[in-house]
This record gives sequence, structure tokens and C-alpha cells, in this order.
Amino acid sequence: MNFEPSDEHLSIRQAVDALCARFPESYWLDRDADGAFPEDFYRAMAEAGWLGTAIPETHGGAGLGVQEAAIVMQAVAESGACLSGCSSIHINIFGLLPVAVFGTEEQKQRMLPPIAQGKVKTCFGVTEPNAGLNTTQLKTRAVRRGDKYVVHGQKVWISTAQVAEKILLLARTTPLEELGPGQHSQGLTLFYTDLDRSRVDVKLIEKMGRKCVDSNELFIDGLEIPVEDRIGEEGKGFKYILHGMNPERVLLAAEAIGVGRAALNKAAGYARERVVFGRPIGQNQGIQHPLAKNWVELEAAQLLMQQAAWLYDNGRECGAQANAAKYFAAEAGFRACERAILTHGGMGYAKEFHVERYLREIMIPRIAPVSQELILSHIAERVLGMPKSY
Repeated sequence: MNFEPSDEHLSIRQAVDALCARFPESYWLDRDADGAFPEDFYRAMAEAGWLGTAIPETHGGAGLGVQEAAIVMQAVAESGACLSGCSSIHINIFGLLPVAVFGTEEQKQRMLPPIAQGKVKTCFGVTEPNAGLNTTQLKTRAVRRGDKYVVHGQKVWISTAQVAEKILLLARTTPLEELGPGQHSQGLTLFYTDLDRSRVDVKLIEKMGRKCVDSNELFIDGLEIPVEDRIGEEGKGFKYILHGMNPERVLLAAEAIGVGRAALNKAAGYARERVVFGRPIGQNQGIQHPLAKNWVELEAAQLLMQQAAWLYDNGRECGAQANAAKYFAAEAGFRACERAILTHGGMGYAKEFHVERYLREIMIPRIAPVSQELILSHIAERVLGMPKSY
């Protein structure tokens, strides 16, 4: 196996690093304080062409794979932008893969270039308050009336809905009660349409971190969606959404590794410079060994993430590897962020040293888009052949 990065991969990393250097950690500290969407950063990424990394060239993107997208997102996270930077562009990078794969040519030409160019912002409308991770139990209802669908329902934890013009929405076109046992994944339909705020009430959720990329609850009352905004066939939306889940897990893994490395670099730098009892604290093995362990874990997570990305890009089955990468990278990143605070001591609790922000943001890959426990259940069932536990 050749672990040497290609010239293309090196050039991608160098270019994204250079762009991110224009947005120092003081920029992200300000966004963490004021909660304003990082518009300048979003525009810079759009102008450089990175928002269309995984969108086909024929539809305005760069036509690259998940491996390249992971390099972009990891570089953003590692720059100190962490999940605030990544989440501002995340859905542009991977969110419209269902359109790229299952949309009509007319839809691709209409929907993909604006996302690749950063001309529109969109949000991902799947999760509901009473369904959680059990997507097959979604109840937001879309009823067809002539050449349009009318939608009523509720969504929660919808990122960027405060600034989005569009929404990728999963809604039920066949009621649950009309489906038999084992058929609940059917009857869900995917739409990409305008976020009509006269029909969708967007309520901000105040949260622990990543303040500049909003999270929201959506109350949908009579949203009208033209039939031409339906992606693929009616009732097969769950299948289409699944297509984007493995790439999403790979990118979350890359981002978690990036945050972990940012934290480790901060901690190691502080340990080299901070003098207590007449010597740098980094001279003490009690400081050295935990940080060295963090490095080992992040390197292992990197290899697992790269394997999953390679499998996906080469058309191989990668569900277990993508889930494992997301699980392990999130845990490794969390431990590195926690250790960075402990290495800084009291200063680790101060916002100006940034590591407390890292810890707040690394919680996101541990929770979303799927819990660590469900990942372990997936591996136990699909890889180890154990009976389903839920």
C-alpha cells in the first residue's frame, strides 16, 4: 500500500491552508461571540471553487471525490475554524449528492451550479422531534394536489435555516398506518425546494457551541412544493438519503481529526513554552505521554477515515468503515481537545486560548448525525452477525 499523498492531494491541502490563513482564530473567536454567519469565509471558499468539490464538472463543480472533500474539510477544521467553519460549507460539499445521483438532467442543471458557486445557501430537513434517529418514523406529511405537494409538519436541529434560501426536505407521502410491518422506510419522498418563510416558521435553538452556524426548529404549515422539485420517484426518498450518509460520516471523521490536531498542536506548543518550577511543563512525562497518546489515536483515525473514503470513491461497500471512522475520529478528537484544556491548566478555561471552544465544538461529531451507540450496534449487527438489538 502506498501512503504517500498524491501531488493533487498535496496541492489541495496547501491551497485550502492558504485560504484559511486569511481567517485567523481571532475571526472565529469573534464569530463564536457574536453568532454572525461567517459570510466572508463562505464567499472565499465559493470563489476558490471549494464548495463544488464533489459536484460533477458538468454541473459546475470540480468533479472530485470524497477523498478530496475530506482533505478540504480537515484543513478547514485544523486551521482553528473547527466545526464553525466546516458546518458553514458542509451541505454545499456533500448535501446535494442525492440530486447529483438521482435527479433529472434538468434538476441537476438548475440545482447544482448555484450550490457549487455559493450563490444560494441550503439546509437539510430530515430530523423530527418525535423520531430522533429513527428516520423511518418521520411524520411530516406531503400531500399531492395536482402539480404540487402541500407539506405540514415539524423538523428539528436544522442547521443554517436562518440564512438558507433552499431546503432538502424528506417528507412522508404515504402515511405510516397504510404501510405494513417492515415497510416504514417506504413512502418517504425527497424534495429540493424554496424555503418559503411565509409557510415555514424558523425558531433558533440556543446551543453549547458553533454559535455562528445556527440550529433550528422548523414548523411547516402548508408549504407548497412544485412536482418538478421532487427528487426521483415518490416514496423512495429514504433510499436516496442513504446514498449520502456514508460520505457524510467520512467528512465528519475528517473534521473531527482536524479539530483534534488543532487542539494537540495548541497543547504541545503551550507545553514547550510554559515554565513552572524552573522547567517547561512539556519536559514532564505526565504532560508528554497523554499528548503522545493523542497523536497515536489521531493517526489511527486518519488511516481509518482514508480507507473509508477510498472505498466509497472506488464503488466499494464502505458502511462499516465509514461508521467506524466517524466513531473513532470523534472519540480521538474529543480526547485531544480535553487533554489540550488540561495541559493549559486554568488558561484552558479562558476563551482567548481557544481550546475551550474546540472542546465545545468537538461534541458535535460525537452526537451527530448518528450516535456512537447506534454505530456500535450497526457494526455488531452488520459485521459481527449479531441479532438486532432495537
